[in-house]
Amino acid sequence: MQFSRIFRLTALAMLCFSSVVQANESAEPMSFEDAVKAYEDRQYDKALEGFRYYAEKGDTAAQFYLAFMYDDGRGVTKDDKQAVYWYEKAAEQGDAQAQFNLAVMYRKGQGVTKDDKQAVYWYQKAAEQGDVKAQFSLAVMYRKGQGVAKDDKQAVYWSQKAAEQGNANAQFNLAIMLEDGQGVVKDDKQAAYWYQKAAEQGNANAQNNLAFMYGNGLGVAKDDKEAAYWYQEAAKQGNSDSQFNLAIMYKKGQGVTKDAKQAAYWYQKAAEQGDATAQFNLGLMYFNGQGVKKDTKKAKALFKQACDGGESDGCKNYQILSK
Repeated sequence: MQFSRIFRLTALAMLCFSSVVQANESAEPMSFEDAVKAYEDRQYDKALEGFRYYAEKGDTAAQFYLAFMYDDGRGVTKDDKQAVYWYEKAAEQGDAQAQFNLAVMYRKGQGVTKDDKQAVYWYQKAAEQGDVKAQFSLAVMYRKGQGVAKDDKQAVYWSQKAAEQGNANAQFNLAIMLEDGQGVVKDDKQAAYWYQKAAEQGNANAQNNLAFMYGNGLGVAKDDKEAAYWYQEAAKQGNSDSQFNLAIMYKKGQGVTKDAKQAAYWYQKAAEQGDATAQFNLGLMYFNGQGVKKDTKKAKALFKQACDGGESDGCKNYQILSK
């Protein structure tokens, strides 16, 4: 289409156009560093032009940047197929980030037919180069047997690699496998160690499990204060198991000062998330007026919720209050 328009120009315009072409051909392309700077300055059109130039010449970093721009829709219409194309180019040259992102595209079926085997292949390539996210993802694939034969030993191996690099999710998964003896000799001390590492990074599930370890003296000396502390940390993040267990500790005065109001508060939080036993226990507190104002109607409603959630004692109490 451009050529047909050009041929209809006047002779003078053609001469002008010719001189522009010659000028552009003699001009030096922007450096890769300038393309990166343009990207950082959000001059995406300019960055895209630069990255494409170097990507087509085989520059791995440029191929990755170009793929990411298509992947994220920065300065260009989002195009998963183009993202896959350029990630693959960079991945084949050994770029670990591209290998990881390509694995994710295969895992999700974005821009390419979903293929867990290909996802595992590229996760493995990136993991072997030390990419922590790839190590974690590869461990999950081995643990679930997705795209590869289920292999708990390999799951432990790659979880450990990622855990040692500080990945909280890998630390949590490794702790579970150590606690359960999956793919590794059962070791509560090591399980507690890795739960602690993940908990300190804010992983709510790890905080809950670490609290349980302290509460029961598994792999660590029994310590109700530590248990209450970690239940509280997880409960504040919305972990319903921790909310329920923290409520029990406040109800009994274990590791914390006995406080019926706090017990009712945390039962309420867990109950709102559908915990049937929390609904039942909160119903008892309303029925008896413990930590809350006595309210038989609320107690009855909570017993009904607990019953619907499979709590048999909730059904019994609801039937009694319905007479």
